[in-house]
Amino acid sequence: MSVELNEIIRLLQEIYPPELAEEWDRVGLITGHLDSKIDKVLVAVDPVATVVDQAIALGAQLIVTHHPLYLRGTSFVAATNPKGVLVHRLIENGIALFNAHTNADSANGGVADCLARAVGLTKTRPLLPVSENTGSGRIGKLPQAMTLGDFAKQVSSRLPKCPAGILVGGDLDASVETVAVSGGSGDSFLSAAREKGADVYICADLRHHPASEHLEAGKPYLICATHWASEWPWVPQCSQILKESFPSQLEVIASTICTDPWTKRILSEEQD
Repeated sequence: MSVELNEIIRLLQEIYPPELAEEWDRVGLITGHLDSKIDKVLVAVDPVATVVDQAIALGAQLIVTHHPLYLRGTSFVAATNPKGVLVHRLIENGIALFNAHTNADSANGGVADCLARAVGLTKTRPLLPVSENTGSGRIGKLPQAMTLGDFAKQVSSRLPKCPAGILVGGDLDASVETVAVSGGSGDSFLSAAREKGADVYICADLRHHPASEHLEAGKPYLICATHWASEWPWVPQCSQILKESFPSQLEVIASTICTDPWTKRILSEEQD
């Protein structure tokens, strides 16, 4: 049993509407024929070589990723650079590539909701709403208040393991209950998290000066995860939707390969 690629795309675009994507974004089908027959799908965060290797080894005909392959476009796909090589490998192995990026970030049940659920939030709503259930980021409550230190340990235990771990900024003994989250790079939402009354804000890729200047002014405290780890909770969610939608036609695999660029974190001997 199999299903045509166009049917899978139709479903994914219903769940993650392309109109939710930011104007600068590139979402949708990157390689593949719409009438291709698909019986095995690999879902991942990044369209990188190790993920393509995994798809080829599994015999998957479709990779669904969160991130696009070309965000700023290109005029050349020759196999003279890493992305060109990926395009050739995908086509040569009959593998379609589809991505849902900022539309999946904002969608109801998408990346932001998956991250909020993973770290234990309830009563969530969009941090920057487009509608009642869609928009960038999420803000919600912990079932009960806990210290920032204990909550950071909870976040670390509930996100997938990766060498870089997480960073915490703030008073580790302070009580936190209202939490804002944003998968991926999130320093542009620092002011929104403060305005909405968050005690702590979780995102990735926080830069030194924005984080330092923000903390000088007080809460929310900061938890900085890696980009991949903060967005990975979407992968099993998307995989489950595909499995349930095509139960007898598709085998769906959620990739657990860590595609963060950092391979090791080295601390001085006196540090934990």
